[in-house]
Amino acid sequence: MREDVDLGYCAALWKYPAWAFLDWQKRTGKPVVVAPHGSLDAWALRNSRWKKRLAGWFFKDEQLRRASCFRALCLAEADAIRACGLRQRIEVVPNGVVVPAELAGDRRSKIGARAGRRRLLFLGRIHPKKGLVGLVRAWANLKREMGNAKWGEWELVIAGWDQGGHEAELKALCGELGLRIGEGADGDVYFHGPAFGEAKEALLRSAEAFVLPSFSEGLPMSVLEAWSYGLPVVMTPECNLPEGFAGQAALEIRNGEMGNAKWDGLRELLDMPEANRREMGMRGRRLVEERFTWPTVAARMREVFESLV
Repeated sequence: MREDVDLGYCAALWKYPAWAFLDWQKRTGKPVVVAPHGSLDAWALRNSRWKKRLAGWFFKDEQLRRASCFRALCLAEADAIRACGLRQRIEVVPNGVVVPAELAGDRRSKIGARAGRRRLLFLGRIHPKKGLVGLVRAWANLKREMGNAKWGEWELVIAGWDQGGHEAELKALCGELGLRIGEGADGDVYFHGPAFGEAKEALLRSAEAFVLPSFSEGLPMSVLEAWSYGLPVVMTPECNLPEGFAGQAALEIRNGEMGNAKWDGLRELLDMPEANRREMGMRGRRLVEERFTWPTVAARMREVFESLV
């Protein structure tokens, strides 16, 4: 790493860049901002625990102790940093998104969606951390509870890149629960695969609502992007966006990892009149415009960097 720069910003905790930043800081004595991005959350620390303990012994613990400042994406992450015994300066600065000119539905894409179907979209990494097992089980329960006419209006779309074969596990679970896999009227759950760039934009425009049943997040970009398109959101408290609940831009669900499953928010969303869902989504868009745009985030980060230098 170059020695003629004034400050380092490290957004990797468990891989080589973190060690490189530590080495650079020890050689130069210059300040480093460490951004855990959810990696110090209790759930995240439990995952692959022995590997993280080994990394901590080699370099991670020293890197955290030497950090000049931590960037937390939300207040919950700041609490998680303190819970690790770290007492340095913490600045809470969220992530940002680009707000599109058009809303979902203004130019609604029909990719894969048959006429009359409403899409509940999950978009992200297909990993156990995201809580998709609980979502699929809840979707099957709703299918049994709701009449065919009401149920036939909706399809669950799971989009994203598979990690560790978890998508195959979800498809097997769908079969066990009697959920049909396929697009539109042919299925109850549609596995779209990865979506980037224009394909991701088209997917967001095709959706009626967004869901994130995660067990652990720093600050989920997927929710901010969904709000930016004017989509109502159903999410867990672990997504660390309490302002979404407070501002009535999201409905709460609780996933069942610890036996506390509560999916009333999902049922409420499906039963809600379309006009109410649209207004909920607009509240989310206004929230993003006020707090989560890149110019706002960049100005805040510049203040932090200048104060450290």
